[in-house]
Amino acid sequence: MAITQRMHDIVIVGGGAGGLELATRLGDKLGRKKRANITLIDASPSHLWKPLLYEVAAGSLDSYAERLEYLAQGHWHGFTFRLGRMDGLDRARQEVSVAPTLDDDGVEIIPRRTFHYDTLIIAVGSVGNDFGVPGVKEHCIMLDTPEQARKFHRRYINACLRANTQTEAVAPGQLTVGIVGAGATGVELAAELHDTTRELSAYGMDHIDPDKSLKLLLVEASDRILSGLPPRLSNAAAARLTELGVEMHTRERIVEVRADGMLTADGKFIPASMMVWSAGIKAPDFLKDIDGLETSRINQLVVRSTLQTTRDDNIFAFGDCAACPMPGGKGFVPPRAQAAHQQASLLVKSICRRFHGKPLPEYVYRDYGSLIALGRFSTVGNLMGGLTGGSIMIEGAIARFVYWSLHRMHQIALHGWVKTTLTTYAHFISTPTRARIKLH
Repeated sequence: MAITQRMHDIVIVGGGAGGLELATRLGDKLGRKKRANITLIDASPSHLWKPLLYEVAAGSLDSYAERLEYLAQGHWHGFTFRLGRMDGLDRARQEVSVAPTLDDDGVEIIPRRTFHYDTLIIAVGSVGNDFGVPGVKEHCIMLDTPEQARKFHRRYINACLRANTQTEAVAPGQLTVGIVGAGATGVELAAELHDTTRELSAYGMDHIDPDKSLKLLLVEASDRILSGLPPRLSNAAAARLTELGVEMHTRERIVEVRADGMLTADGKFIPASMMVWSAGIKAPDFLKDIDGLETSRINQLVVRSTLQTTRDDNIFAFGDCAACPMPGGKGFVPPRAQAAHQQASLLVKSICRRFHGKPLPEYVYRDYGSLIALGRFSTVGNLMGGLTGGSIMIEGAIARFVYWSLHRMHQIALHGWVKTTLTTYAHFISTPTRARIKLH
């Protein structure tokens, strides 16, 4: 009697940009051909490209229209999706534990489950790091998920509606948004809020003067905004934000957040009626020393250049939740979308090579530059590496087109050229019938 060989179980935890691209490509290569069982686990039923969250918060993007359903993607590309949040790991049994899924009323929808793996790939991304600052959880919104971005948008729209219908004039500072952290998220949100407030005024909220009623504040502990990027890019962004009327407070470390503002380390109080915290990131807390795996001080799983964890060759990690060394011991790979995309592409090759007992390729980070959107019509950035033979700074229409194309590249990785071209065309022809900002 013939013995049926069990298929290899590949479990991917985290459906962000990297995790979903990896599941899609492994599903196409292995899942459809019945060479492996590919399972994707995520706490949300749908995917939205994380770099777009600032647009959701500002109201210039409808997250429901842009989201991708994991179940449908799995059906199209040969992998299985399971809804749930990973909260445990048993390396001896090679099992991932997933917490029960509850509805909005706290009623259990899906019970606790475990999933067996032969190869486990963790790509759960990052969350905001409040550094233990008092008041952040109570008074600030982080932009880690579409739900959080929508929450800020509702709060902002309600504040504008309230201000527009009040009998007295809008008081200076009544609509003040304080953004803690002047990295890419904070800077892009400030510029986008400036643009969407002008749209609100044009749509009929005529009591709101976008140049007087709205006050946008960026608070940064470093000596300049976008401190992780080249100074010339930082300076160009600062100049543009100054033109937009955004106040920038650098060298100011927030030590307490209150309902009506933020207190700095030198005793200065910065009033704000709405606050966003984007001052740093960490990997989710459940990863800290999970079942004996090595983790960094911000909960990242420490991996070798093959992206395998240092203490278990059957477990890989990549993206923001992984501490991957740079060549020559020069720190770790930065937590950026381009790194996750590169690592996902490498892991497709790695997993296939594992099937044949071949040595795994090593990941080398390639920095192709940075782009920062500063409102609807302005973008600054730099291109690096093989694209230019060095590093050049770009601005204006060219930079905006390159920034726009990054999202399209992600869509191509998920859907292919034909579907992406058709959806892009459909988006453009429907533009005249859609409001540029979401008004609810």
